[in-house]
Amino acid sequence: MPKYFYTAKSLKGEVKSGVLEAKDIRHLSQILHNRDFVLIKADREESKDKKIVISLPFFGVSLTDKMFFTRNLQVMISAGLPLPRALGILSDLVKSKKFKKTLSDIRDKIVKGESFSDSLTKYPGIFSNLYQNMVKVGEETGGLENSLKVLSVQMEREHDLKSKVQGAMIYPAIVIAAMLGIGILMLIVVVPQLAATFKELEIELPLTTRLVIALATFLTQRWYFSVIFIIFLIFAFWRAPKIPTAKKIFDKLTLKLPIIGPIIKNTNSAYTTRALSSLVSTGVPLPRSLEITAQTLGNIYYQKALNEAATRVRRGEKLSDALKPYQNIYPATLVQMVSVGEESGETSGILTRMADFYEEEVSNTTKNLASVVEPILMLIIGAAVGFFAVSMIQPMYSMLGAIK
Repeated sequence: MPKYFYTAKSLKGEVKSGVLEAKDIRHLSQILHNRDFVLIKADREESKDKKIVISLPFFGVSLTDKMFFTRNLQVMISAGLPLPRALGILSDLVKSKKFKKTLSDIRDKIVKGESFSDSLTKYPGIFSNLYQNMVKVGEETGGLENSLKVLSVQMEREHDLKSKVQGAMIYPAIVIAAMLGIGILMLIVVVPQLAATFKELEIELPLTTRLVIALATFLTQRWYFSVIFIIFLIFAFWRAPKIPTAKKIFDKLTLKLPIIGPIIKNTNSAYTTRALSSLVSTGVPLPRSLEITAQTLGNIYYQKALNEAATRVRRGEKLSDALKPYQNIYPATLVQMVSVGEESGETSGILTRMADFYEEEVSNTTKNLASVVEPILMLIIGAAVGFFAVSMIQPMYSMLGAIK
């Protein structure tokens, strides 16, 4: 029998929504009537048997998809649409097949009586701890719509911040990739021809020239080792973040880099203040908010700082005092402003304003990044071209000198 999403009302005025199997609308109405409910609205669920859902667990769900889902779910709930029905509609609208299946599964769990927040915990790879806790608070306080609204804003700001940082890295990445591509092409095509000429003329080659020719010979004759090396590098970069020691070294190094370091510090400050503001404003206790926020940050030093701050706040310390030992990663201005917020009772508002400030700082820095990085890239490219030119031209000058 087909399933129907229904909305019904009892004689006492109680409104109920859910899913029931029935032969048709008439049969559904009869079932509800036997339970002392009057059918108000019913929508037949489309058969899923004809649909083939391919779920690939190694493909994640994009932040854009989650933003679309959260924003639209908030609008649907504010319009009075039952949660299972809203999830059913959104599962048909999202593009990701994995996300479609996830939303359908969550809807089915809710229909069976499970809460929305408990359903989300089954999918930690899609819905973060922050997301789960804010939904849970919304359910407990009857303010799910407000929690989803806050989440939408938080995710939109996170998306904007990531887009700006990634956009700023495109130019350097393209220049470096082009430089490596041209360098490899020269080593494979040009250098072997020059090496053959030098060999025929029996010219004594300087060390730099021999190094360039050896590298070219390796790339042309032992190219498979290069492929293995590249695969190894990709695997190492993928695996390194999962090894605590390697991640600790990498995170410390990125914080010390001249240009990248300030961007990382401002980005993590923005993420911290935005997430804390969202959690505190929805009623999550501050120690728990700090622990949840720590899980959303990628840098191990920021995670450690927030977890230790949570322990100190739980003991009765103020947030500003708990953050003071970490002014090497959190700016002193942030700590001072948090202190002001605590004194005035406006901690959530201060955190929101600080999040706006640091997001603006990241935006300004990334705008000027190209002008800062360009001279450095030109120096690197110039040094590489100069080394190659000197290495290959020097033997020619030696040959001309010998002829004279």
